[in-house]
Amino acid sequence: MNKTRILIADDHAIVRMGIKLLLSAEPDFEVVGEAHDGVQALMEVGRLKPELIILDLMMPKKDGVAVTEELHRRFPETKILILTSFGSAEGLSRAIQLGASGVVLKSSAETELVPAIRKALAGQQYLTSGLRSQLRLMQPSVVLTERQETILRSVMNGLSNADIARQQGLAEITVKNHLSAIFNKLGVSNRSEAVAIALRKHLLKI
Repeated sequence: MNKTRILIADDHAIVRMGIKLLLSAEPDFEVVGEAHDGVQALMEVGRLKPELIILDLMMPKKDGVAVTEELHRRFPETKILILTSFGSAEGLSRAIQLGASGVVLKSSAETELVPAIRKALAGQQYLTSGLRSQLRLMQPSVVLTERQETILRSVMNGLSNADIARQQGLAEITVKNHLSAIFNKLGVSNRSEAVAIALRKHLLKI
C-alpha cells in the first residue's frame, strides 16, 4: 500500500505526539517527520518531500502564514493543512488565500483532522465548522453582474427557478447556471446561504 507521507509542524511536543497517535490509526498515513518552528518546517518539507504538512498557525521564528506562503511558492505539490487553537479570522483567511487547503481547530482535531486531510489530498478545501462563516466573510470583495443580482433578489423574494425564468424571459437551465455562478462567487452551496451572505456583504439590500 502506498502511504501518504505527512509532516507535523507544531512548537508543542505533546501536540505533535497526539497528532501522531491519531494518525497512526489510519493504515494509509505515514508521519515522516516533525518540526518545532517555521524555519525547520520549511527545511523538513524540502528534505522529506511530504504529500501534506499539518501546520500550526502560531509558530516560532516564522509564523504559519509566512510558512504557507513560502511552501506554496517553493513546494506547490505539498498540501498544507492549518491546525490551530486560535487565530484571527483575518490571519486564517490569509493562509487560505496563500494556498492552505483548510483549517482545523485543535479542539476538534480528534473528529475533524482525518476527514480534513482526506479532503485536502483530494484537492478539496476543509474549513472547521466554527470558522466557516467567519472565513467566508473575510474573502475578497465579490461583484455580482446585474443579471446575477436580479436573480438573487428574486430568490430573496421567494421565487422559484421556474418563476424567475418566466419573469426574466430565460430558460430555466439558464437560471440554474446563473445561480451556480453566484454560489461559486459567494462560496456557498444553497439559495438561503447565498442570500444571507449577499446581505451581509451588502450585495443586496432589503
